[in-house]
Amino acid sequence: MIKINGHGHLLPYPEQIPSFMKEQKIFWLDADRKFMRQGDWKRPVTDPSFFLNEKLEWMDKNDIQHEVVLNLSQLYCNGFKRQQAKDVMRFQNDFNAEVQHTHPSKFSCGFVVQAAYIDDALEEIERCVNEHQLSLLCLPTHFLNSEGQWTSTAHPSVEPIFELANKHKLALEIHPYDGPKMIHLQDQFWRFHLVWMCAQTADTYHFYTLLDYANKYPDLRVCFAHGNQFGQVNVGRRIQGFKGRPDLFEGARHPNDSLQLSNLFFDTLVHDVYSFRLLVDRQGSSQIVAGLDDPYPLGEMESVPDCYPGQVIDEAVAKGFISESEKQNIWYNNVINWLVGTDKTTFIKRLENS
Repeated sequence: MIKINGHGHLLPYPEQIPSFMKEQKIFWLDADRKFMRQGDWKRPVTDPSFFLNEKLEWMDKNDIQHEVVLNLSQLYCNGFKRQQAKDVMRFQNDFNAEVQHTHPSKFSCGFVVQAAYIDDALEEIERCVNEHQLSLLCLPTHFLNSEGQWTSTAHPSVEPIFELANKHKLALEIHPYDGPKMIHLQDQFWRFHLVWMCAQTADTYHFYTLLDYANKYPDLRVCFAHGNQFGQVNVGRRIQGFKGRPDLFEGARHPNDSLQLSNLFFDTLVHDVYSFRLLVDRQGSSQIVAGLDDPYPLGEMESVPDCYPGQVIDEAVAKGFISESEKQNIWYNNVINWLVGTDKTTFIKRLENS
């Protein structure tokens, strides 16, 4: 069985990060690769597979033939000045493009734009698509707009990005971050990663579906990170609100209308086989893609006790929630359907060279 991991991350080596990023305290790594840093924030590098050569070894050890590398969440550039955001994103996107070009059979890499600067975002999409042949756009669930207000990415002001991405028939990853900047609560017990990131994703799914963007942009294939776990649980409450207060939903689509659409995908990283079953029941197994969120400790990593890559998928088979053939599709066909849609020939040729 060929395995494609649809949700992974990769750090540059410390020497690959431009000096201005450390000088301006934007993002850098210690020379010994022990910590990643941003301003006064730091996070331990918890696994060697954060880096390219070690990632390839990790993939080989875990029998993963191909991996989707998303952009680094720390480099969404929310609140950055225009030129600073442009410089940082160009570095991030050029780094990911080099990884894909150097190892085309092993990696499909994403690129990121900042919705607060629409003209720059559209220009960067064209550059990444035409110069780098990248076909996966990464967006945060929320961004800080020009008025200093946190805004869901599923917002009319962002529609030019969706229109251009739809024109190029891109895949799109929507991923949460920056919860501590949005939610004014004490940072304790990892609450922003364990609770609020899930809520951020559910919030943007709420708007993306109510605004009917899935139908408005039919060639844009969107994957919501971490299974949109809270969004699956919240369907009934959204329906109740839609029916109970129709005055608040003028022009919106019924929440049921977005279930099991062929251009909405969700990764498997829900950490719980019963949440996984709900995801299958709500969206259908054909809309689920394998996603490990490696090498972070909230990913399915063998360095975490009682955990290994692909664990929840195997548990779903053991419980009878999906079949063996559905498991194979989740690891392979579904990921390809999200990444490239119906034009699969070129992509499959890339895999065959692995």
